[in-house]
Amino acid sequence: MIPLVLQFVPWRQVSSWRCNGCGDCCRDYGVVLKFPEWLKIVNTFGQEKTVAGLERLYIRRREDGSCSFLCHFAGNYLCGLQGMKPDACKIWPFKVLVEPRYGEPTQACFELAGRRLFVYVDGNCPGLRFGAPSWEFAHGTLREFVELAAGARMVQHKTTGKLARY
Repeated sequence: MIPLVLQFVPWRQVSSWRCNGCGDCCRDYGVVLKFPEWLKIVNTFGQEKTVAGLERLYIRRREDGSCSFLCHFAGNYLCGLQGMKPDACKIWPFKVLVEPRYGEPTQACFELAGRRLFVYVDGNCPGLRFGAPSWEFAHGTLREFVELAAGARMVQHKTTGKLARY
C-alpha cells in the first residue's frame, strides 16, 4: 500500500462534503488519542485495542492497516466507536487550527464567536465536492465541525458515523 500524502486545502475551495461511508480515512490514517479517549476505550474494549507510541497513544490497526473499529455493514464502512468516537475522528476530514499552517490564510479563515480559526480539509476525501462553498456547507456542515473542534458543541449531526442525508 502506498501511503497517501496529506493535501490540505482551505475550506473556501470546497463546495460541499458528505461522508459516503467509503472507509478510506479509517484505512489510510492512524488515530491519535487524547488520554481520556484512550482510557474510555481501554475500560470498554481492553488495552489490546490501543497501542502506545513514543509520545502518543493510538487506536491499534489491523494487519491490513485499517482501524480496529472499522465495521463493514450493508456495503458501507462505519465506525464501531460511535458512543466514544475520538475527537480526531469526529472532525475528519477537517483540520481546525489557530494558525494558518497550510497556507492561504484568507481562504482558510473562519470566524467563530469572535475567534479567528483556520480550517483546512483533507483533499483526498472522496466525500468532498470542490468549488465555491454552498450556503449549507459554510453555515451548516463546516460550522458544526468547527464548533466540535473548538469544544463549543458536543452533539454531532453531520457525522462520519452514519450515512445521513443532508
